[in-house]
Amino acid sequence: MLLTFNQVLFLILTVLSAVLVTFLIIFLIRLSRTAREAEKSFQELQIILHKMERIEDKLDRRLDDAGEIIDSTKKTFSGLSELSFFLTSKVIRPASKYWPILFPLIRLGWQFTKKRKEKKNV
Repeated sequence: MLLTFNQVLFLILTVLSAVLVTFLIIFLIRLSRTAREAEKSFQELQIILHKMERIEDKLDRRLDDAGEIIDSTKKTFSGLSELSFFLTSKVIRPASKYWPILFPLIRLGWQFTKKRKEKKNV
């Protein structure tokens, strides 16, 4: 039995439509799986972003604390510099004329204390 031209075309179109529908169904199944995976990834990303925000808040608080520490350190060093200026200008410079006499006396006293400790230890 011979097929007519219309029957051959109908047969070809039927096979093509069946193949096309099969590929379309497979594509839609993969697309839905991909959408589910993307949704899971977005949920994980939201969790990670929330954790990053908490870390950022902690860092901001620590940086604020560090700023306060730096300010107090600056105040401490300025106080130390004022103290060292006072000591050098008011105490050490006026007393520097007595250093040539004072150093040998201090050395002599140090030697006596060392000798006493050696006698006690023996």
